[in-house]
Amino acid sequence: MIPEKLNLGDEIRVISPAKSLSIIAPEQQELARQRFKDMGFTTSFSTYAAEAPTLFSNPVEHRISDIHEAFKDPAVKAVLTTLGGYDSNQLLNRLDYDLIKAHPKIFCGYSDITALSNSIYHKTGLVTYSGPHFSTFGMEKGLDYTLEHFRTMLTTNDPVDIEPAAHWSDDAWYLDQDDRTFYPNQGPIVIQEGKASGTLIGGNLCTFNLLQGTSFMPELAGTVLFLEDDELSNPETFDRDLQSLIQQPRFDQVQGIVIGRFQTASNMDFDTLTAVIESKPELAHLPVIVQADFGHTSPIFTFPIGGYVEIQAGKTQVNIRLHG
Repeated sequence: MIPEKLNLGDEIRVISPAKSLSIIAPEQQELARQRFKDMGFTTSFSTYAAEAPTLFSNPVEHRISDIHEAFKDPAVKAVLTTLGGYDSNQLLNRLDYDLIKAHPKIFCGYSDITALSNSIYHKTGLVTYSGPHFSTFGMEKGLDYTLEHFRTMLTTNDPVDIEPAAHWSDDAWYLDQDDRTFYPNQGPIVIQEGKASGTLIGGNLCTFNLLQGTSFMPELAGTVLFLEDDELSNPETFDRDLQSLIQQPRFDQVQGIVIGRFQTASNMDFDTLTAVIESKPELAHLPVIVQADFGHTSPIFTFPIGGYVEIQAGKTQVNIRLHG
């Protein structure tokens, strides 16, 4: 079930199912609002979006209330998360999935939001989106690629062919908008060649793995996995997290893997990542593409969780086509 795409004038509701809007600098919030206005959309904010958290996030009942209200409100055409965090999975057994299914609409975020996006897709059949947070749009420089792919994926029904960004960055832009370093992007790299197509699921690997053994874990058979992790994931952690996913039921029917760009602090280089992939016989038959433009570096493209994807991993050419 693909949600209705956005049209000019549509309202986007900002919610905080993980970290609160209150930690985002006011000038970055204002710039993000202006960016949506420039795209022709309006933004509104849930009741508890900017509530000051007492622990890591706002109270569970407040976050649940905001999600339900956003889906019930007929004026709201898309639901966009403020930021990631650590505890979106607290919400999974409290969500009213029948309500969400009865009021299908765009739901977008990444990182910790991976738990919600995949669970909503699995429980309702609604395609969700891994893409920028509201806070992402407060970035002053280097946002064009992220913005354009967000707009294209969420406003058109045409297939989207992913071209690599010209440059990428891995800096704490939210702390210093001027001290930025941009590197030339060599584009995605093939570790194992092949073609694949199937249902796209995944996102942030360590968060996706929180769904293992629960009723919220999507079916792996017939899928192409899009996986990434942040600076907290070093090669050893990524290796065991990937192994844990490999050991899930019906992983042997996964069709391919696309891995996003690692942050510099993770100390994951290409040779190490290649060694990790090649050390796992369960992956030997799969096409594997790495260093794609999604994850915790900038910029990122938006992709549909539960949508359809076609990948071609060749020696001289890499193609990623998204439907959804």
